[in-house]
Parts: sequence; C-alpha cells; structure tokens
Amino acid sequence: MMSGLGVNSGGLMGMLDGKVVIVTGAGRGLGRSHAMLMAQEGASIVVNDLGGEWDGTGADPRAASEVADEITSFGGRAVANFSDVADWEGAQHMINQAIETYGRLDVLVCNAGFVRDRTVFNMMEGEWDDVIRVHLKGHFVPTRWAAAYWRERFKETGEPVGGRIIYTASEAGLFGNPGQPNYSAAKAGIAALGLVVAREMKRYGVTCNTINPRARTRMTLNTFDAERLTSPEGEFDVNDPDNVAPWVAYLATDHAGDITGQTFVCVGDQVQLMETWHRVGRIRKGKDRWTVAELAEARKELFGDRAPTIGKFGM
Repeated sequence: MMSGLGVNSGGLMGMLDGKVVIVTGAGRGLGRSHAMLMAQEGASIVVNDLGGEWDGTGADPRAASEVADEITSFGGRAVANFSDVADWEGAQHMINQAIETYGRLDVLVCNAGFVRDRTVFNMMEGEWDDVIRVHLKGHFVPTRWAAAYWRERFKETGEPVGGRIIYTASEAGLFGNPGQPNYSAAKAGIAALGLVVAREMKRYGVTCNTINPRARTRMTLNTFDAERLTSPEGEFDVNDPDNVAPWVAYLATDHAGDITGQTFVCVGDQVQLMETWHRVGRIRKGKDRWTVAELAEARKELFGDRAPTIGKFGM
C-alpha cells in the first residue's frame, strides 16, 4: 500500500503533504478508501463515522476509531470523529475538531449515507425523511461550517484559501433508479448543491466537485446482485472501492485548483466527465401563445428522432 510514497523523519510525504482533510462516512467502504489513500499521500485525516448499519440504524464508535488507528499504525496522522453529519452542532464540532487538532482545514470530503429502498407507492414518510436528511442535509451542514471558516480566512488574508470540497452523489441521482426515489432525489440534490457551492465559493479560492462512484459497498450489495459487483478471480476488480479514491485524492490537491463545479462518474479504471442538463430540442410559435391543439401537432418537431419516454436505468 505504501509503494511510491516518500517518507522522511517527519512522516509521510505525498501529493497531499501538509493538508488537513475531513472524510465523512470514513469507517467503511468508499470513505475508508478515501481516508486511507489521502493519509498515504501525506494528509492529516479526521475520520468521521457515526458507525451505523447500511440502513442507518445504530451507532458504533469502533468504525471510525479502527480506521484512525490503522492510519496512525503506518505513520500517518488521524483522529476519529463520531458526529452525526446532518446535526447542526455535530457538524460544527467536526469542523472545529480538525482546526483545533491540526491548526487548519483544507479539504472536506462528504461521503456518509445509507439507503432505505422502497418503491414510491410503498415508501413511508420516515424512510423518505431519513435518507434525504443523511445525504442532502448531511452534505449541506458540514459545507456550511467549512465554507464559513474558509470565508473568514479569506477576509483575514485577502488571499485565495485553496479549500476543496468533494461531494458523493450517484448515478441514481443523475438518471433515476427505480426503487430508490428517496436516495435518487437526495443524490440529485447533492449534484445541484455542488454547482451552487462551486459558484459561491470560487471567489474565495474554494473548489467544489461531485463524484458519482460505482463500487462494491454495503449499500450497493444490498441494492444490486452481489455477483454483478464481483469480478472473476484473477481479473481487475472493477468494483473495488479503492479504485475511486485516487480521483478523490487528486481533486483535493493543489494541482486540481482549476477544476470546480464538475461532475464525474468514477468506476474501475475510468473517470467520466458528465454534463448538466442541456437543451436538446425546442419549438417556438413566434411571439404568440400556443394552443393545446397546436402543441399536439408541434411535439413531433420538439422530440425529433428521440423517443418521448424514459429508458431503462442501468449501472
């Protein structure tokens, strides 16, 4: 795991040397992969994880503590944090812990979440509220406190602060996955929030980008067939969560300071650049209001060769 990294008497050195990073949901899966690699690249890590199950129930401090201990065991710097990312005071404490422990905050990676899948006609209110809360509010609240901190630093120095925010959305949010109306809506909201944050924080030297990962985690194993997420023995493991971490780590570096407001799909050996909504057809009557009958006729021009119905969702 340590190949290719330089080490001196002060500890690890890499492309994130000296950076202070918070990774939420870092006790397992993707978050753990991000935290481990970024620590190997020289960053000091606040390992946040409430320690809940894949559906958000329960709490266990061992998840965050074990990852922090593993990082320190190979010479990295890490502390555990057990805050609820969607709690106003808890998220503020998480940001403050990074600053008080390491003297600054450079990178916020929002990754925490869980799923409670059900079709829209069977979903209960609590299943909707809880998933929207942990994903969408759980991205907003840490961002709110981190952004306020970076804005104050900018006002003090007048210099761009070099902050990095990296969001975790999903292709379910980009394309809509049947059986996941709450999760898909939350992830679409995260992608939109990332665009707003990128625009608002650009003047302060803070970037915000969104990844849509495909990986084998507790959440995906409870949504998709395990066989679909497992590569044949001896072949490249396309769905290993460690495959996603390098792009996240790169977006956190000084080298990526010109990348902001972008959305990526990360899977296996691929990084795909995605586009936001864009117009693919238009009809105009010409300075007059349409009638319903006229629109019924003009729709052929609007859709052209495109099918006027939604296709299948496929990851």
